Amino acid sequence: MTRLVLASASPRRLALLAQIGVTPDAVISTDIDEAPLKGETPRLLALRLARSKAEAARVDDALVLAADTVVAVGRRILPKAETEAEARACLALLSGRSHRVYTGVALKSRLEAGGPKIATRLVGTRVAFKRLTTEEIDAYIVSGEWRGKAGGYAVQGLAARYIISIIGSYSSVVGLPLYETALLLEGAR
Repeated sequence: MTRLVLASASPRRLALLAQIGVTPDAVISTDIDEAPLKGETPRLLALRLARSKAEAARVDDALVLAADTVVAVGRRILPKAETEAEARACLALLSGRSHRVYTGVALKSRLEAGGPKIATRLVGTRVAFKRLTTEEIDAYIVSGEWRGKAGGYAVQGLAARYIISIIGSYSSVVGLPLYETALLLEGAR
């Protein structure tokens, strides 16, 4: 059986893998620059970051799984909110409208003659938020759940009460599209 390394410190991704019966042999964190390149679309950013994380994991004797999630309104990429001001700005922008969540997944296989083989998948999901009141935004900010989350919210947490609809993959919005991830893993074994 081939070893599997998850190149992500996200506890959500680890829990999602467990949901489909996959337990990585190791979990490592990669440190890459996640800033968008000039003119880069949200879709391409999600794919590039997933691929970069897989490449940055210096593991030669295992499959390396990496992912990245990007939240966007049109071509505007929302940050992974680190400050209250960023989270408020994200929630105000998402309020009363639909947005897209793109998750790129990359699976690096063992080294071959020309270097490692990296297979990728991209999943786009549309999420619609209700119009948020100032009180709802304030309450969500107080929860602290937004910290480090793309777009300033966690669909699997308190923010679920504000979501009108999800068209596409729920698990992708959480951080790892399970169907596509399972396909990548099955294809590499």
